[in-house]
Amino acid sequence: MIDRRMIPALGKEISRLGYGGMRFPKNGDEVDMDAAVQLLRKAYEMGINYFDTAMVYHKGESEKIFGKAFEPYPRDSYLIADKMSIWLCSDEEDMKARFYNQLKTLKTEYIDFYLVHSLNRNHYKKVKDLHCVEFLQQMKQEGKIKHLGFSFHDTYQVFTQILNDYTWDFVQIQLNYVDWRHATGNNVNAEYLYGELAKRNIAAVIMEPLLGGRLSNVPEHIVGRLKQRRPEDSVASWAFRFAGSPELVLTVLSGMTYMEHLQDNIRTYSPLVPLTDDDKEYLEETAQLMMQYPTIPCNDCKYCMPCPYGIDIPAILVHYNKCVNEGNIPQSQSSENYKEARRAFLVGYDRSVPKLRQASHCIGCNQCTPHCPQSIHIPEELHRIDRFVEQLKQGTL
Repeated sequence: MIDRRMIPALGKEISRLGYGGMRFPKNGDEVDMDAAVQLLRKAYEMGINYFDTAMVYHKGESEKIFGKAFEPYPRDSYLIADKMSIWLCSDEEDMKARFYNQLKTLKTEYIDFYLVHSLNRNHYKKVKDLHCVEFLQQMKQEGKIKHLGFSFHDTYQVFTQILNDYTWDFVQIQLNYVDWRHATGNNVNAEYLYGELAKRNIAAVIMEPLLGGRLSNVPEHIVGRLKQRRPEDSVASWAFRFAGSPELVLTVLSGMTYMEHLQDNIRTYSPLVPLTDDDKEYLEETAQLMMQYPTIPCNDCKYCMPCPYGIDIPAILVHYNKCVNEGNIPQSQSSENYKEARRAFLVGYDRSVPKLRQASHCIGCNQCTPHCPQSIHIPEELHRIDRFVEQLKQGTL
């Protein structure tokens, strides 16, 4: 059975592995509801009891899936986490209506862990303007919310301000062995974020333990390095052990798309083998090696979508990163593996992204960039990738 951890301050026993409802399997562009429900129920049966969703996940379908999946089970046997995505709210009344609609969609009278979603300075200003936290505190007093927290993507100063402005039961942070000391964009090193929570004895929920899959799809020599240390363990298990080891970690979220992901992660947490100091040093050295690869810090969260011009932004960036890790980004025609790399990039690009949804259609409207938690300058990256694609096609690299 999967490890669970008792959090005295919250009075709950919580599975160390939580299920994130952001990356369910799909049929084409639409989520496969039957497969998603089956995955959630299997996770429940295997001992996971913390399930995380949001109104923006899968265009609102994720909450519906949760409502259907857990209908047969006693309400006190599982924990639901949901979020207020404040950027969607037009005014206070709309915000309140969205919350009550979440209860209806989830088919529940209360939400166990409720978060103000993806806070940065702009979202936080709107939270203040709409008196969001005050409303959620009222919902907590009425028993419709059991524990109140927030998730975060911004600077040190903003994080400290949010922590100091209100009383929080828990905070959801991006933590993994790369971001521990090597966070990119506006993100803050997880070592600092966790340290600030530890000072205040606030529980942490961990998101992006795999950096959107980038820490499970690593370059071959990194695979060899990790396998040399623990041959039987998956590459992903190192990241999950790192994320689950700190004392105040409530649970580690994983958006498990396939049954094999669920089974592998369950193995890692049954029971969790905490990292030794030597293991932590080994992963820090691994993180430094990872930083040498020029990947784009996309976690495939899809907050940038939909693009008004139909561009599949995450698929383009994920394909580019895959080719970086596989050594299929040739620097010039004189590169040793130029022909093989050129073919792998172009063929894979057309297979991964339909032509009408490729980077060449980006007009630079920049509607996507403000929504990116990783602070990626998306149009710049799309234009750079498109130039690279044209150079490969024309043979002018």
